[in-house]
Amino acid sequence: MEDSSSTDNYDSGKPEPSGSLRTFGAVYQGFRENAGFTQEALAPVLRYSAHYIGSVEQGRRLPSKKFIDRSEEALGANGVLRKAAKRLSKQPGLARWFREWAELEKQAINLYTYECRLVPGLLQSEPYARTLFENRVPLLSEEEVETQVAARLERQKLLRDRPNTAFSFVIDEHVFRRPTGGADTVRGVIDHVLECMTLRNVDVQVMPLERGIHPGLDGPMQLLETPDNQWFGYCEGQESSQFITDPQTVSTLYMRYAKLLSQALTPEDSGSLLKQIRGAL
Repeated sequence: MEDSSSTDNYDSGKPEPSGSLRTFGAVYQGFRENAGFTQEALAPVLRYSAHYIGSVEQGRRLPSKKFIDRSEEALGANGVLRKAAKRLSKQPGLARWFREWAELEKQAINLYTYECRLVPGLLQSEPYARTLFENRVPLLSEEEVETQVAARLERQKLLRDRPNTAFSFVIDEHVFRRPTGGADTVRGVIDHVLECMTLRNVDVQVMPLERGIHPGLDGPMQLLETPDNQWFGYCEGQESSQFITDPQTVSTLYMRYAKLLSQALTPEDSGSLLKQIRGAL
């Protein structure tokens, strides 16, 4: 990572194959060929498409547990595929422009998030996340939806796996008032956020609607601090995102976030407002 570059722009695109996925794919292909199957012949046996099998073999798709179980039986793998699957990347569904940030998240001592569009991924309930992925344009396949949901839930373990990391969230009030997925889904995600707020390392502050102007109007942003006290920024757009390393730009984002914290409701008042919104649904 070069500190001299102000921003690194990554195309969102599809997830890039990780080394572990490519290795698993090669092993899987070896078992398939040794068993005398083509991808087309194996597809009806597994009840997965030949395209799905090809994606697994090319390291472009994280195989589902059901796929592994059926393959074990069909290919006579004697448990080898199950063991190999346990070493696959824990980041299914993460596009290339997000992978570097996701790696830094795992070691961050401070992680700040401002969001004005939807509940941040780290705080989403499973039904809420599923609603978002099922309604993405262009549409995702069922397998792709499952992969994305699994990736999001896996990433959420950061909140509990890293109790010494301080997670701060500022979220616009209207995010919780939007009927994303219907009343039950919104009630569920508010309950999930309230549960996350009981963790000692998690603070959630709501930016009230009555605050007409605030420093986050340029859009969502994230900041993190590494163990060696380096700060990085991340701003997500429609089809591309910016991973920000330039100290001056990061400093600007930090100042904006600090102002957001001062203008948002306190965590206690935010919790009360969320309960009020939930009760009105």
